[in-house]
Amino acid sequence: MRLEAEFTTEPFHGEGDPPAHAVESLRVAQAAGLTCDFGPLGTSVSGEDDVLLPALARVLATALAHGASRITLQVDRVDTGNGAQRADG
Repeated sequence: MRLEAEFTTEPFHGEGDPPAHAVESLRVAQAAGLTCDFGPLGTSVSGEDDVLLPALARVLATALAHGASRITLQVDRVDTGNGAQRADG
C-alpha cells in the first residue's frame, strides 16, 4: 500500500540554515529511497509501506539524536485500492 508521511521536528529555527535534526532526518528518508519534499515547516515523504514504515523509525531516531525535542508525525494511506481515501480527498 502507498503511504505518505509528514513530520515536523522541533525546535524551529528562524532565519538561516535548517537545524541538524531536520537536515539529518531528511537524509535518512532520502537514503531509504523515499520521495521527499523538504519545506520550512516540515518534511513530506512517500513510498510503499514496506519501505516507509521501517524508514520512519530511523527518521525519528535520527531527529532525536540530532537535537529534536519534539516530532509531530502524520501518516496517510494515499492509494485508492480497497476503498481507501485520504481524509482531505
